[in-house]
Amino acid sequence: MSIDPTKLSDPPMPTYSFSIYYRDVFEKSKFKDYNSLLDNRIARCNARASYLASTFEDDHCDVKEGGNSTLLITRQQVAGGGKIREIVPKSTEVTCVNSEYLASFLRGSQLVKHYLLIDTGSTLLWWQCGPCEANKCYKQDQPIYDLTASRTSRKVDCIRRSSYCITEDRDFHCDQYSSECIYSKRYVDESRTNGFMAGDVIYFVLGMKPIRVTFGCSKHQSGDFSSSNSGILGLGRKVFPTEKGGCSLPSQFRSNLMSMCIPTFYSGKGSVLSFHTSKWPGATKAKLLPNYKYPTQFLLMIRRFKAQVRDIPLVNSTVGPFDTCYEGDPGGDDLFFPVVKLYFGSVSPTTMLFLDHERVMLKYRGFYCLAFVGWKNNYGILGVNQLQGVALTFDTSENTLAFDIDACD
Repeated sequence: MSIDPTKLSDPPMPTYSFSIYYRDVFEKSKFKDYNSLLDNRIARCNARASYLASTFEDDHCDVKEGGNSTLLITRQQVAGGGKIREIVPKSTEVTCVNSEYLASFLRGSQLVKHYLLIDTGSTLLWWQCGPCEANKCYKQDQPIYDLTASRTSRKVDCIRRSSYCITEDRDFHCDQYSSECIYSKRYVDESRTNGFMAGDVIYFVLGMKPIRVTFGCSKHQSGDFSSSNSGILGLGRKVFPTEKGGCSLPSQFRSNLMSMCIPTFYSGKGSVLSFHTSKWPGATKAKLLPNYKYPTQFLLMIRRFKAQVRDIPLVNSTVGPFDTCYEGDPGGDDLFFPVVKLYFGSVSPTTMLFLDHERVMLKYRGFYCLAFVGWKNNYGILGVNQLQGVALTFDTSENTLAFDIDACD
């Protein structure tokens, strides 16, 4: 009997699930009032913007198409035990905390649940590893991971398996005496994490499916890290796993498709981060622009920025970092705060992202301010204030980023 190969199909892929949460769910009780919480958010946003600017300052962010480019960022910036053997859908919950988002999963043979800060602008997946020396690890709310206690863990041997230590990245080097792949990662606010690369199994808590990953086993941290998370989940754009940036989760999963829905700041709910799959239709699409100098970054072009504003009394001076602030109560019957339309690549309904006043206005020190901050660089950053409640689908095989408004709840 002959079989027509064109009529064969792949078997259904199993589903893995990640949860992500807004950071305020865990940390809002640490601030005395709304303004102090907001000041902390703004300081983190400024630090993140400075970090991204520093990565581009010498190269002017060249892209393959003309026009102003926009860097999309939702937050601030394979172990020796085995390779990723199959491409499967993987998802987890998302939570928002202090304008930042946390992903949760279970790790190691002990199945300890922990949270990592989501960062689409970096490529290192790391978490704290015990036992820690005195004052070398920051306090975290979850139990600290112990590499020696997990039966499924092992260090990356950078001599026997040199391809697993990406030494072309200046943050990594191979220690010839210990065979450890050592890294030292510094962030723009002078926070730093140091450790060695290792591998272990993680479980996606929504589906309880395991998969092996390479991660940074961080033994020495300094600077501003939050107790609500045990490390950072680097989600930089997929590259080949042995190339610079290959430690990001999309690279390790060989995932061209990544999707997430960003919970609103005050919903108190979690959402989902997925790989190899998306449940949203993609109502608005923007083209991702390849960049050979920064292959792990997500870049796109805004063709037109259109704000619709009615007559509202303006504040005559700047308020903190904001230069456009209004007086008045948005609940007033006669007040209409701005809405914004962003057009990506071309001006058409399919490329237009409509942002109502809840996504473009921010109550700050008693005023209502347009939540955009100017700077001198020739590119911009589209941040979480504009994207809260929006589902994002990154498709690097098609080089598109799709948006779906009000998709999380």
